[in-house]
Amino acid sequence: MALRSGRRYGTLLTDDPNYWGKPIAINNAADISVIIIYFLVVLAVGLWAMYSTNRGTVGGFFLAGRSMVWWPIGASLFASNIGSGHFVGLAGTGAAAGIAIGGFEWNALVMVVVLGWLFVPIYIKAGVVTMPEYLRKRFGGKRIQIYLSVLSLLLYIFTKISADIFSGAIFIQVAMGLNIYVAIIILLTITALYTITGGLAAVIYTDTLQTFIMLVGSIILTSYAFNEVGGYESFVEKYMKAIPSDTGNGTIPEECYTPRPDSFQIFRDPITGDMPWPGLIFGLSILALWYWCTDQVIVQRCLSGKNMSHVKAGCIMCGYMKLLPMFLMVMPGMISRILYTDKVACVVPKECQLACGTEVGCSNIAYPTIVVELMPNGLRGLMLSVMLASLMSSLTSIFNSASTLFTMDVYTKLRKQASERELMLVGSMLLVFASLLLVSLKQEAQGSSALPGVPGSLARAHHAYLFIDPPAEDSQKEDSCDWRAQLYRLCWTLRNRTEERIDLDVDDTIKPEEPVLEDETVPDREVSCFRRALNWFCGLEDQKGPKLSKEEEEAIQMKLTDTTENPFWRRIVNINGIILLCVAVFCHGYFA
Repeated sequence: MALRSGRRYGTLLTDDPNYWGKPIAINNAADISVIIIYFLVVLAVGLWAMYSTNRGTVGGFFLAGRSMVWWPIGASLFASNIGSGHFVGLAGTGAAAGIAIGGFEWNALVMVVVLGWLFVPIYIKAGVVTMPEYLRKRFGGKRIQIYLSVLSLLLYIFTKISADIFSGAIFIQVAMGLNIYVAIIILLTITALYTITGGLAAVIYTDTLQTFIMLVGSIILTSYAFNEVGGYESFVEKYMKAIPSDTGNGTIPEECYTPRPDSFQIFRDPITGDMPWPGLIFGLSILALWYWCTDQVIVQRCLSGKNMSHVKAGCIMCGYMKLLPMFLMVMPGMISRILYTDKVACVVPKECQLACGTEVGCSNIAYPTIVVELMPNGLRGLMLSVMLASLMSSLTSIFNSASTLFTMDVYTKLRKQASERELMLVGSMLLVFASLLLVSLKQEAQGSSALPGVPGSLARAHHAYLFIDPPAEDSQKEDSCDWRAQLYRLCWTLRNRTEERIDLDVDDTIKPEEPVLEDETVPDREVSCFRRALNWFCGLEDQKGPKLSKEEEEAIQMKLTDTTENPFWRRIVNINGIILLCVAVFCHGYFA
């Protein structure tokens, strides 16, 4: 049996059909009906978004026309972050070590406020679509943009997409007995269909649906779990007594199979704790700042907002939803240890091998086990839909962001005169080729770990420069003026300057298509069926719109980079942002 463990996400990858000790029995009409309805609803929402949104321009395809309101933004931020590995990993770590892992999720409550209030206004003022594009504007030079774009694409493919696809395919294989390649192709076909045709708008609206499905299914499972153990107080008492019956006759140290004394504390001893509180507060915050404030997948959703008030409200909504993984994933994993102690908390290698196929422990099967053993028919199918929802929301988000990175940061360097139509076509076709490539990565995904340290090591330094305004000395006054002109609307202290910025990347702007003169007649050309189908598939218009004047283009650009807010709604979101920070402090203090 081929087996790999990705410790960061807690995902086990195996070809063994008895991966969780017992195959999930999705062989009844109720479960199968729920799963079919789930796929049909997801496709319906994706196709609706494709028809009802503007996807015929670069801004429409990659930034949803910058017309999104707050609730799809918040739901998409949450769904993009939560993957199938969260359900397995958070529950497994909770079963083994208690609630401290929930502090990783609660750290986001602060970071989403930093994102909405400090980072996004700079990105919007800068008029960028991707994060590498911002770095090029901020520091100049093409190499830093291409380097970070290519590096991000490689990390998406080899550390997240391939592992997520394979783990999702394992869910389908175990549940329904499908061949692993057939399962992968089904997943890719469904996710790529509305991602390619609908752009970011389709991704965000389907993410909203996926978020609803994840929350409903997880709340139902959590209710069943707490009812089974007799409530919260009984849960706390029984968890501390959840010790497996076979402890190796004294050959295994006691700390290996007894729950930690600090299992219900988030802040643990800095010397002896498995998750020291200084690392949880300071070390994790550095990585969280990189992920929540500079990662393309997250920032792209905020850039799609119709104004800053909607962006901030979406960040607040996401922050409140990030409170839930502690109660919907971590604690059900701990309850799984209570109900199925000999399986989830096994310590004898032979017993663990029989339970989950690995000798080092079976805490990672905590969530799948409680789903299989506790949920009735129909609801078991709903929980598989929850797992698929978390997987597909992550895949679609990464697909769209990877397409944006390649098209806007790499392809425009290869084809400097590429038209908007060409960029749209490349962005769509990239997803097709990426999907085909990922099918071939199945074996590589199976034989590789999640490379957990790589993304963390790339916590980029450019977020510090958002707030730096270089000081000017009198002897260098002329030079400093040039520097300040290059930084207008690119750092915090100069974010509201209205003067024209001296762009360091002015030579890299995309050359528009040649305009058609008003008195010039263009003969009607018959468009082939294949061309019409391709244009429809990629959201391209068959007819060119009227040529905008320079004044109209400047007005549109000014609107896209506008960060002004209605005073009433600005006060509302600011008050809610403060409340969210207070909730974060209270939760950390209550479980400290």
